Amino acid sequence: MKKIKISPSILSANFSELGNEIKRLEQGGADMIHVDVMDGHFVPNLTIGPPVIKNLREITKLPFDVHLMIDPVHKYIKDYADAGADIITIHPEATENLSESINHIKSFKKKVGVSLNPNTELNLVLDYLDKIDLILIMSVYPGFGGQKFMPEIIKKIKDLDNIKKDKNLNFDIEVDGGINFSNAKKVLDAGASILVSGTTIFKENNGDIEKNIKTLRTA
Repeated sequence: MKKIKISPSILSANFSELGNEIKRLEQGGADMIHVDVMDGHFVPNLTIGPPVIKNLREITKLPFDVHLMIDPVHKYIKDYADAGADIITIHPEATENLSESINHIKSFKKKVGVSLNPNTELNLVLDYLDKIDLILIMSVYPGFGGQKFMPEIIKKIKDLDNIKKDKNLNFDIEVDGGINFSNAKKVLDAGASILVSGTTIFKENNGDIEKNIKTLRTA
């Protein structure tokens, strides 16, 4: 039986209490912390950078699952590795050479993730599946939290899971965007093993993070 991991997105946290919010996530049973990094260019929003991540790194031992939505991404990989990222996920559209960027992340002894937007084809990453640790499938177009899950993404998750099984590979399939109690089971049944969720974890059940994480994990 595969282990289901929950990676809460701090994009939905109270940024004025970010340290305490991360402690709440740790106490609530989170497996890792999902950090959305946006540059206002690759996606239409701005969030946090390496100095904030470095400060947050001192607060928890949970792995930092850092999703870089920045372009160009290659020259900033070192900054996020040095800041304390454990998993660094990049978009193929944001680098001139995906293979070089994957190797660059590995050179810092970090896990490698590649993210696919809803309109990004699986073909872009098929040649790299044996070199990476995680594929992040976006079930919304990245940029803002609180968006509605796109059900057509289920097929992409299933297709990727079938490729994974056919080739006997062991990367994780992570899904991010509009994940809630009503669609989590469909996503997990399709082949995902990591769920990213922000609004549901921080807002549902009057903000009972522990209950929300448990509910998602056992969907």
